[in-house]
Amino acid sequence: MPVRNARTAPAAQPPNGPPGPEAGGLLAIDLGAIVANWRELARRAAPAECAAAVKADAYGCGAGPVVRALNDAGCETFFVAHPDEGRGVRAVAHNAVIYVLNGLAAGTAEAMAADNLRPVIGSTAELAEWIAFRDRTGFGGGAALQIDTGINRLGLSPEEAATDAVRDGVEKHAISLIISHFACADEPAHPLNARQMADFRDVRALFPKVPGSLANSSGIFLGPDAHHDLVRPGAALYGVNPTPGHLNLMQTVVRLDGRIIQIRDIAEGETVGYGATWMAKRPTRLAIVGIGYADGFPRAASVSDLKPGAEAIVAGRRCPLAGRVSMDLMAVDVTDVPGDGPRRGDLVNLLGDEIGVDELASHAGTIGYEVLTGLGRRYRRVYRGG
Repeated sequence: MPVRNARTAPAAQPPNGPPGPEAGGLLAIDLGAIVANWRELARRAAPAECAAAVKADAYGCGAGPVVRALNDAGCETFFVAHPDEGRGVRAVAHNAVIYVLNGLAAGTAEAMAADNLRPVIGSTAELAEWIAFRDRTGFGGGAALQIDTGINRLGLSPEEAATDAVRDGVEKHAISLIISHFACADEPAHPLNARQMADFRDVRALFPKVPGSLANSSGIFLGPDAHHDLVRPGAALYGVNPTPGHLNLMQTVVRLDGRIIQIRDIAEGETVGYGATWMAKRPTRLAIVGIGYADGFPRAASVSDLKPGAEAIVAGRRCPLAGRVSMDLMAVDVTDVPGDGPRRGDLVNLLGDEIGVDELASHAGTIGYEVLTGLGRRYRRVYRGG
């Protein structure tokens, strides 16, 4: 058998990304801050249990380290979107309760049961399949039942929940949680919040012995009427502001630094980047940074002559981006950085205490959730605390 040439076989990228000096960016995740955020949310929701949503690789922060830190801190219940995510959580938190929000896909009950995952049942068809599986196998594990109180995604209607068939199924087939989901919890004055709370309270009355869960991150701040028996924060754990327009009470979790590849000077009137959308209004010094939209930095946060956009912190000073963010690179206008200015190999800060995830999201016309879940795999990842 021929021996494969080791020089032509690329080494597998380590779990935390390439070596620091080779990486275009360094991504630091503060596990201690995630735990502190969870404890603060748990305090506000008490006596309700505080679970944690860790779907989408813990909102881009790395499900393994995040789940381990939260489980060690006392979090016993986790929510994911897909069964495979649940298996990853199970590998770290062996005794945790794990709910799969996207429900029971046809023919998957046995596989989910094998890993003791609890589907969040969202239709009468799913409930019928779950009941048939339990009757056939004698499986004793639980599931949740989702009620749609107004977001119109997944879940039984309140009218379906009130039928004898559903009530009988809940009573006899280990439904361990009744849940619903807010549509507008980040807008406290929105009338849909009160309607959803009232409808969920009515449905809960049909199942007085089954715990209930309604509040997401922002829902926790709507007060005790939203808390019920269990709250399930997600984005707030990772530093996204759960009360937009007010002081963010959550600690910063993510810090992103980009490495300068080159410093270059351009003359007044020259343009930068694809589309020539940004023109220098003066002799300009640029720092070319090795991060782009392939790394999850939003292209929509680009800067043009017609639109301001994202900034970077360079030597303690805010500096605007220049031109469009491209796949692997971005340009930062560092003309006003005093002294000799930044040099090749230096780091500039793109996310952190001064530029939060919500600020970057606003420049891109999106939300912090999308920024976090888009964080790329080419960074060197460093975990701290926890």
